[in-house]
Amino acid sequence: MRRGRGPFGIQRVPCERRFGAGAKLDARPRPSAAPSVSAAAPAAPVLSPDELRVRLAALGPALARLLGPGRVRTGVTLAPFTTFRIGGPADLFVEAETADELAGCLLAAREAGVPHFLLGLGANILIGDEGFRGLVVRNAAAHTRVDGDRLWAESGSVVYPDLIEAAVSAGLSGLEHYVGIPSTVGGALWQNLHFLSPPPERERTMFIAEVVESADLLTAEGERKTVGVDYFQFGYDDSILHHRPDVVLAATFRLEPGDEARMREVMVANLQWRHERHPPLDTEPSAGSIFKKIEGIGAGRLIDGCGLKGMKVGGAEVTTRHANILINRSGATARDVRLLIAHIQRTVERETGYRLSPEVGFIGSFGDLGDVPARGWEDRDGFTGGVPPGGHPEGTA
Repeated sequence: MRRGRGPFGIQRVPCERRFGAGAKLDARPRPSAAPSVSAAAPAAPVLSPDELRVRLAALGPALARLLGPGRVRTGVTLAPFTTFRIGGPADLFVEAETADELAGCLLAAREAGVPHFLLGLGANILIGDEGFRGLVVRNAAAHTRVDGDRLWAESGSVVYPDLIEAAVSAGLSGLEHYVGIPSTVGGALWQNLHFLSPPPERERTMFIAEVVESADLLTAEGERKTVGVDYFQFGYDDSILHHRPDVVLAATFRLEPGDEARMREVMVANLQWRHERHPPLDTEPSAGSIFKKIEGIGAGRLIDGCGLKGMKVGGAEVTTRHANILINRSGATARDVRLLIAHIQRTVERETGYRLSPEVGFIGSFGDLGDVPARGWEDRDGFTGGVPPGGHPEGTA
């Protein structure tokens, strides 16, 4: 393909799931859902700017009473708290340092009727350039403890290195497969964290559901309760948390005794395997995979087949390492990313017949983006999960 500039400043470039310990993978179809401002609570009413200001003015002091002085901040830029390093300011911002604080902040926001968003490590999301109108609660609740073959962790605990190191150092196996994946415990249960392991054969996908025994929740109804693994109805990249606004406060993992040397071999091998396929977050910030897999064919394969590796809009770029990952090459805005996503979607549909659906959550306000494919686009006009009417186009499935 000839190099040049296209619309929006786009630079063209040549074109057995096996579970133990009672866990199970639920493959039942579900309505599509993505992280949203209502993911942590029942949907708040649409508020006028004046009404939102009134409610925020009341919520701020309530949070200060709960957390103490100096911990409720205003106008905090969210970009540094995401793996994409993109995002505008939040009206109110707090960091919850314990499960009790986390529950208290969310309940206060619900009672005040203020839109709110629960932020973990900030992977798999894109926050708008205009930020988030309401309260952002950053989950910094990260206490852990080992009791026999069980590891308990608050939901803000970082899977790697914190959680995995706690397990491996105690001689407990089951979590070492997930090294290098940016996630908190809460995010891991939300998405049913998975990785192709163990090395070197990599014969199957390992799911976090395999080692989850129970979790402490704040339910949509405001109740705190402990549930077993079956409650989550885990699926591929899916759990009940996508479809019901419960919040994980802590989780208990049931692990097995393991050889520490072998576990560390797995960790080194998996880190290397991931490094070869994913851009490093410290120099090439990203949100991970941008598009959902279409049944029978990977999104990256479709994008690569259209010659889109290296394509840019502003500071956003399709990385040459993996066609389904966009990176913040240099000062990318959320608008840059959204326009690049839209260009990829249209190009893939035109060239292959498939419609790609974003896997990342779009959080906050993005301003006027023009005519970009909306959520649910992949299931309109007779399409099903991105597959066109009549099934897979010949030669692509």
